[in-house]
Amino acid sequence: MNIKDQYKILEFGDLGDERGKLVVVEGAQDIPFEIKRVFYIYGSDSQVVRGQHANRNSEFVLINVSGSSKVRVDNGFEEEIIELNRPRMGLYLPTMVWKDMYDFSEDSVLLVLANTHYDGHEYIRDYDEFIKEVGGTRRR
Repeated sequence: MNIKDQYKILEFGDLGDERGKLVVVEGAQDIPFEIKRVFYIYGSDSQVVRGQHANRNSEFVLINVSGSSKVRVDNGFEEEIIELNRPRMGLYLPTMVWKDMYDFSEDSVLLVLANTHYDGHEYIRDYDEFIKEVGGTRRR
């Protein structure tokens, strides 16, 4: 499967006016799921790599509400790198996609929306195990 067919770049509307910018993200409307969990990553420098896992049940939308970061997505056959650098841009990631977030700018705040509550058992944190589960061919 082509990795570009799995993730989706979302562009959120700007509802601001002369007073400033306003972006609204509503579950099951602006993103393809109901939001059950919200977390954000900040204070990571350009050398830190976050994520480094895939999820069996969780879908995510990643939004850099401040600054920028990069996300490497990998489906076991190919990978793609997406730069998140606008607060109106979201990256939708379905289940069973390996993700690495890295190259955080000093002012980066990476907001993550998820369709599930946290369950550590649904995380795949070993790349070789991920490759086996998806029947992939990539090796690191």
